[in-house]
Amino acid sequence: MKSMIAKYFRFRELGTDLKTETLAGFTTFAAMAYILFVNPNVLGVVGMNKGAVFTATALSSAIGCFIMGLIANYPIALSTSLGLNAFFSYSVCIGMHIPWQTALAGVFVASIIFVILTAFKIRELIINAIPADLKNAIGGGIGLFIAFIGFQNGGLIVANKSNLVGLGSLHVGTTWLTIFGLVLTIILFTMRVPAAILIGMCTTAIFGMATKLIPLPTKIVSGMPSLKPTFLVALKNLDKINSLQMLVVVLTFLLVTFFDTAGTLVGLCEQAGFIKNNHIPRIGKTLVADSSDMVIGSLLGTSPTGAFIESSTGISIGGRSGFTVIVTGLLFLIGGFFSPLLSVITNQVTAPALIIVGILMAQSLTKIDWKDFAIATPAFLTMIGIPLTYSVSDGIAIGFIMYPITMIATKRAKEVNGIMYALAIIFLFFLWILNEN
Repeated sequence: MKSMIAKYFRFRELGTDLKTETLAGFTTFAAMAYILFVNPNVLGVVGMNKGAVFTATALSSAIGCFIMGLIANYPIALSTSLGLNAFFSYSVCIGMHIPWQTALAGVFVASIIFVILTAFKIRELIINAIPADLKNAIGGGIGLFIAFIGFQNGGLIVANKSNLVGLGSLHVGTTWLTIFGLVLTIILFTMRVPAAILIGMCTTAIFGMATKLIPLPTKIVSGMPSLKPTFLVALKNLDKINSLQMLVVVLTFLLVTFFDTAGTLVGLCEQAGFIKNNHIPRIGKTLVADSSDMVIGSLLGTSPTGAFIESSTGISIGGRSGFTVIVTGLLFLIGGFFSPLLSVITNQVTAPALIIVGILMAQSLTKIDWKDFAIATPAFLTMIGIPLTYSVSDGIAIGFIMYPITMIATKRAKEVNGIMYALAIIFLFFLWILNEN
């Protein structure tokens, strides 16, 4: 059995083994398990049934991971995007006064277009057209974004009326829990202890329960809530996609999801060392997996799914094949029944892991040609734009708009791929649409 798994997932070729892949799968799940609880809360503000959303999140995540692992053989987990669920609730449903049922239909239509673009290899063509320097900037920018999320989730960085953000209070117990986990994980990582991130997370969770900063679970097992309130609601509301406003919603979902997922995929593949000659092997299969899961997620009843940034935690401890996310997918299925136990994986437990991963991903910034100002400028704007706008797609938009401008200014317009000119125009329209709404 072990030999069959090793052969199918090409362990020897990828320089990995069953133990490493399994550990990476557990680590990835531990880092992203919070989405099972966060997603129902975010979508619940617009009236969606939280129990149904919980189940839809668990099932769509599991199915997406299985498809990614079996078809693309990449350690990239799929789940409901944290940024896109907020966009779904606050921008579309609340901001544009669109019922969640209609918005879900919009997600379904956008996901079908997604599949069509993938089938005709348009997404693959666009990703391969992105210059290597900008791909490295995306990877580094996502690293900064992940670290920023970690600092925020752990209470080390908080909102500040004067300066937007500031240092969190050191008089809060949970903040010290984050500091404990961060220092411990840094020490373990520096000493090259295997599975340093996972050990750090488990130790922090145990320490949190021992100090009563994390409440003990009240029970161990619970059944999955019914999917009935959200299941196939998207199909039942397709007739509502009949206005200019809804076409704009569909287009916006498509653009945001396209580049949010593309940016995350590029960043993760850069971290894992998969990119060869500015191309990602098997990128077509990877895109098929994530576009298929978006369709499945919309039918089950959740906002857009996509490549999950926290996959970087599993990659950081050696996950290199699809078996990593097969394990993660199985844990999502199990997690649906053991939801009370998942409550001990708090933001303070995962925050140190995200900060460490941010450090690791920032290494791609060394590959950018910083001496060439025409390249350095859009790369820097992409890198800094992702965390400052709190959006992978917005950060990419800023950098991609600037790229042809600096190249034209230095009389190197012919070096720019035609697709990059088209993307700059699309992104201008994209940002304008988001600003209007």
